[in-house]
Amino acid sequence: MTEVPQHAFDDAALVLQSALSGDSDAVVGTFDAVVDRSGVVGAWDVAWCLAATMVGQVPSGGAWTLDFPGIDDARYDKRWVARFVSAYVNGDVPTGEALFGAAIADGQLPDCLLALAGSTVATLRHRAA
Repeated sequence: MTEVPQHAFDDAALVLQSALSGDSDAVVGTFDAVVDRSGVVGAWDVAWCLAATMVGQVPSGGAWTLDFPGIDDARYDKRWVARFVSAYVNGDVPTGEALFGAAIADGQLPDCLLALAGSTVATLRHRAA
């Protein structure tokens, strides 16, 4: 995978705390603060940490395909999350970067990051149940 600085893990923890409490404004605020401090690279690092949290231990060897039923009919942000997590699982940094760039160009990155935080929380809650 890719190396991320410690502060990205700390920022990801703040995002998750806010998302777990249902405070989407705080999630957005944390990402805004990250971008102000570290630019889009900082947001990328936090997103990569969220994907790692969602996935957990990545099995070794081979390419992995994730099953996301109905993904082609999903909203932009949901498709983005599925593809970004897939890129993470496969260690495909160039695809993850391309997804980030496309979301920025399409004006969708804030919604995508919020959806990623929400999906990560949903996954954590599902595991805990």
